[in-house]
Amino acid sequence: MSRSAHPAGPRHADVLPEGHYTAPAEDLNALDPKVWARTVGRDADGVVTVGGITVTQLAEEYGTPAYILDEADFRDRARAWRTAFGTDADVFYAGKAFLSRAVVRWLDEEGLNLDVCSGGELATALAAGMPAERIAFHGNNKSPEEIERAVRAGVGRIVLDSFQEIVRVAHLAQSLGTRQRVQIRITVGVEAHTHEFIATAHEDQKFGIPLAGGQAAEAVRRALQLDGLEVIGIHSHIGSQIFDMSGFEVAAHRVVGLLKDIRDEHGVELPEIDLGGGLGIAYTSDDDPREPHEIAKALTEIVTRECESARLATPRISVEPGRAIVGPTAFTLYEVGTVKPLDGLRTYVSVDGGMSDNIRTALYDAEYSVALVSRTSDAEPMLVRVVGKHCESGDIVVKDAFLPGDLAPGDLIAVPATGAYCRSMASNYNHVLRPPVVSVRDGAARVIVRRETEEDLLRLDVG
Repeated sequence: MSRSAHPAGPRHADVLPEGHYTAPAEDLNALDPKVWARTVGRDADGVVTVGGITVTQLAEEYGTPAYILDEADFRDRARAWRTAFGTDADVFYAGKAFLSRAVVRWLDEEGLNLDVCSGGELATALAAGMPAERIAFHGNNKSPEEIERAVRAGVGRIVLDSFQEIVRVAHLAQSLGTRQRVQIRITVGVEAHTHEFIATAHEDQKFGIPLAGGQAAEAVRRALQLDGLEVIGIHSHIGSQIFDMSGFEVAAHRVVGLLKDIRDEHGVELPEIDLGGGLGIAYTSDDDPREPHEIAKALTEIVTRECESARLATPRISVEPGRAIVGPTAFTLYEVGTVKPLDGLRTYVSVDGGMSDNIRTALYDAEYSVALVSRTSDAEPMLVRVVGKHCESGDIVVKDAFLPGDLAPGDLIAVPATGAYCRSMASNYNHVLRPPVVSVRDGAARVIVRRETEEDLLRLDVG
């Protein structure tokens, strides 16, 4: 299936104070391959297809809104990360981006490991058959029950996030007659160029143990003395939606400095270093993410150079892409309900979903693209704000974009790059039902997470 190489209409228009705007020069019917799943295109009638199936077929069979996930694209991206880092490094898919039993099985088949950060994610991973030794367990406040389940299951590593957790995991492991492999998560004081709520390496936040003031060194000191722990490395994560590799360079320099101090004090060279994830994807045509092989080359060179300078053996590197794998592989399919022009401002396009299926715009001020997918149009472009059906003025899916001026109720529109965090962070606000996740591949579609029903809602309401 051929796809246009021309980008879709620009997301960033020149909107003047009076409400006038500069119309986009690009074809609104084109689909930018940077932001859409790889099998997405238009058929001869102008209807968007994915995996060989039209969106009109998908809407008719599965309803809207719905998350449509391109399985072939997911597998290709997972495989690209595994190939880029090779056998001398570990790739842990960050399950918080989106996790289901089907996804776990795909990861297992493609040779990736899995990073979980809650008891529910761990339960999903184990239920789907992911080998426990290929699971890493994260979280800043793991409960004793969660820790015990992870240790009993034999997870490959637990990432320790506090002094209390060091003691807690050591005690549980020792009581179960085992030594638990652990990494210690540190914060290195690197401010990633990202939103305040998803930057995770500066000191004033909830994750990790600060490198500053010797706290990280003390954490390692204590962990090495406990019989229930096998300290295998240091973990660092500097943020999310990152395009600039310079932050990783500074982080690696500081992590390797800690490894050198550990060797000098304890005579131990820890064998692993985890640089986390956070690599960005294209939500709009303005975004320019790096390919996995470029990231792997850059990170490997950074760590190798820092270790050579410190006269350390280069440790085994781990990375944790989540969004970078699943984010581009899915889009959210909506039906237009109302079209409300506001003279001199913009047109409000209301869809049958909203902030309950994509909270990121309201939470992070995230930007998205959008396209008319049930047909093509030669109408003049209009500046729109795509909003949801919730009783909330901040219920915005796409803040400002261009759609054809003849857009009407009943049309299907789609927001690409919604594979990461949208279903994971979905809610029942206003008692709206969470959409299904529909996987498509080679002309076949199947539900991998079903749509919620009113019965599901009422089953939990025991009052």
